[in-house]
Amino acid sequence: MANTYSQLNIHCIFAVKGRENFIIKNFRDDLHRYMSGILKNDGSYPLAVGSWMDHVHAFFELSPTMAIADQMRMLKATSSKWINDNKLVKGKFQWQEGYGAFSYSRSQRDSVIKYIAAQEAHHKKMTFRDEYMELLNKFEIPFEDKYMFEFYD
Repeated sequence: MANTYSQLNIHCIFAVKGRENFIIKNFRDDLHRYMSGILKNDGSYPLAVGSWMDHVHAFFELSPTMAIADQMRMLKATSSKWINDNKLVKGKFQWQEGYGAFSYSRSQRDSVIKYIAAQEAHHKKMTFRDEYMELLNKFEIPFEDKYMFEFYD
């Protein structure tokens, strides 16, 4: 019987609904660990999970049996349930619809991991909107403004 082999390094970015600054320092690291656990449980291999106040970067080696859309649906649904069950924010927590997904080669993994680890310093110089638009342009991904995240700069 043949085996399936793959190496699909995926960097996904998604935002908090309403772009509220809910991802605060007192539970941020726990959220990253929890999201890494979700990825592992789904058969993907977490390489880096990091965030800033209103968005998350998840970089992982995608399981060959999982579609990116399914992985993101599980990651967002399970993590928002965890945030709500643990009452980590006031009111009901939700992620915005959609996400950005970008693929990288193995040789680029270290630079993506370092980039995600430096989110706090990065966002002292660049807004989330600018960061996201830069990635869309770098990867030459066509987009329509009406389908972009809700940005509140």
